[in-house]
Amino acid sequence: MLWHYQERVLFQPPRAVHDGPVQAERVSYRTADGIELFGFLVGNCRSPRTAVIAFHGNADVSRWFIPWATRLSREADACVLLPEYRGYDGIGGGPTYRTSALDAEAAMDFLTRRLGIAHTDVVLYGHSLGSAVAAELAAHDTPRALVLQSPLSTAKAMAARLGVPGISGLWRLISRIHFDTPTRVHTLRAPVWVSHGDRDVVVPVRMGREVFAAAGNKGELLVVRGAGHNDVPEVGGPAYWSWLVRAVDSGEAPSAGAILGAEAEKRSAP
Repeated sequence: MLWHYQERVLFQPPRAVHDGPVQAERVSYRTADGIELFGFLVGNCRSPRTAVIAFHGNADVSRWFIPWATRLSREADACVLLPEYRGYDGIGGGPTYRTSALDAEAAMDFLTRRLGIAHTDVVLYGHSLGSAVAAELAAHDTPRALVLQSPLSTAKAMAARLGVPGISGLWRLISRIHFDTPTRVHTLRAPVWVSHGDRDVVVPVRMGREVFAAAGNKGELLVVRGAGHNDVPEVGGPAYWSWLVRAVDSGEAPSAGAILGAEAEKRSAP
């Protein structure tokens, strides 16, 4: 059953999404295998500037991130693309490990080919499951920076949390999902930034620490005290937004200047 339903465990599109007006430009583009996707552009994306591609988590949709993207665009003077996955928000098809990579590549192609934004000006951001999608894309299409919020470490580690006896030993035999963020970030040239709530019961904070520790080029680790899985921006407040703006601007910053765990945690205290 786990072999058969593993995509349904990892990808959980919301069943009902309010399709009301949104304060963003809706754009469409196609994947390499011919699926038409859409996303939302926030901010001025028609002139050379930093652009952020923000991948959402498993039970979210891109339109719900428009308020977050609006504030990021304003504070970092950046263009933000909120891409949607197939199977989500009315798009046909079923999301898988393979199709998530195709969908992410299509979002990057839209920014770089259709909008003319240089690869060196693209920051990849991911929340929860989106952190794994962003890391996979960064591994073969190096961004300016990789910014991960509440990141899972590996699909295998998340599966082990299901409590099924023997699953870790069988994972290599049954899995079609190969997310492994620590391995992806280990050789990444771009700086890796991580934020996580210390009360996250969905993806434990130890996974965020593991991802940051594995990064070959460290940005900053921000552990937000009292935050869970989905409220890191709200609980983190100014410390979170300061961290995020520095991350978006960090492409040319040397890794030697990184602020590591203990120092960053002090900044996150309410």
